[in-house]
Amino acid sequence: MPRVPIGAARHRRHKRVLKRAKGFVGGRSKLYKTAHETLLRAGAYRFSGRKEKKRDYRALWITRLSAAAAERDLRYSQLIAGLAKANIVLNRKSLSEIAITDPAAFDAIVTKAREALGAA
Repeated sequence: MPRVPIGAARHRRHKRVLKRAKGFVGGRSKLYKTAHETLLRAGAYRFSGRKEKKRDYRALWITRLSAAAAERDLRYSQLIAGLAKANIVLNRKSLSEIAITDPAAFDAIVTKAREALGAA
């Protein structure tokens, strides 16, 4: 079997990895092996980070809603339970946006939720 030179393909592959590792500190951007390892780890963080971002935003919306509900003498859990009983289907993101941008509309929503809680 004839010998196949791998030089050009390997060089291209290494260049591609080192190009992606540009901006990393020290040998992580200069040495192929460390750059490759760092890129693998970076990819894992990148994947998990996309999932964590969703959790972080939901926590932010809940914190905002909790504060807005507390201003109206209502706990967050009571607000959500009241909305469920009143059949008001709004997600936490839109509720927190309403609480910030349109307090009067949020007051109306809270009133409906409070009435639904009182009726049950």
